[in-house]
Amino acid sequence: MSDRDWPGGLSEENLKAVNDNMLDGLGKLAEYFGYSKVMGQLYGALLLNPTPLSLDDLAAFLRKSKANVSTNLRILENMGTVREVWVRGSRRKFYTAETDFWRILINVLSNREMRDLERALQVLEQSVEQLRRTMPQMSEENLKLAQFYVERIDSIRVLFRFAQVILNSILQQAGKFDVSEVQRVRIE
Repeated sequence: MSDRDWPGGLSEENLKAVNDNMLDGLGKLAEYFGYSKVMGQLYGALLLNPTPLSLDDLAAFLRKSKANVSTNLRILENMGTVREVWVRGSRRKFYTAETDFWRILINVLSNREMRDLERALQVLEQSVEQLRRTMPQMSEENLKLAQFYVERIDSIRVLFRFAQVILNSILQQAGKFDVSEVQRVRIE
């Protein structure tokens, strides 16, 4: 990759290595949480660049198609992790990374995690309700298995409800919590 491919014209080998490691790491982290690797790499490219980047810049830098970059940028925008910015003298769209990581966490928790948790709870509750409705017509052997299912599903529901309470607590405290204070906390 030539220097012109690097946003900001990176020429120092150590800067390139750190940039590559960060993009790779953020790509893997995005995949771990169920997002595309490109989303993590896009966020990393924007985060590590001191100036906004255009769609063309990002596509060239990451060596991805403009369509792929555009699709993933829209998702990142909807998540609140990147935003479109105006650059004087240009008609192209430019993007920059959200650097308030607490805001990003709150957006992800409230938009995706709470929604997914609620869906999982609905599936569990529907399953238990379906079993309970049909249990009176079951044979003794199937009734025992259905009761076993209900017990196990109820155990999972308790865990999911607990997770829901924890996430709601975090979301309710979001505006009151100063994340910078965590830097002083030592976990041993």
